[in-house]
Amino acid sequence: MTSKKLSRFGVSMEESLLESFDQLIEEKGYKTRSEAVRDLVREKLVKHQWKQDDHEVAGCLLIFYDHHQRHLMAELTTIQHDYHDSILATTHFHLDHHNCLEMIVVRGNALNIRSLRDKLLSIKGVKYGQLSVSPVSEP
Repeated sequence: MTSKKLSRFGVSMEESLLESFDQLIEEKGYKTRSEAVRDLVREKLVKHQWKQDDHEVAGCLLIFYDHHQRHLMAELTTIQHDYHDSILATTHFHLDHHNCLEMIVVRGNALNIRSLRDKLLSIKGVKYGQLSVSPVSEP
């Protein structure tokens, strides 16, 4: 295992903000402020990198839909076939008689993955969807 060099720096903030941060640290189970700050920085970097179209990302797209919606299943399938290079796997769950959840594992160019998300979520009958991604390589 390779160790990474650590650098120290100081952070100044209002006491009320620090108290709120310490409460968050306790709720989330961090052992130190440093661990929490590192996670916040990583999260911000991931969000920034997600906006860069030339970066490769991987993640999961969840979509909830009414499978009784006319033509919905055909549209979902057609779009997924159009993006077959970016889709690693799909899993379909029957939540009840009308509602389904589809989990689509993706990997590819950020712009392409966003396009896939937008096309799937805009289909009539899709009730909700959420995409969670991370860069494939560290920022």
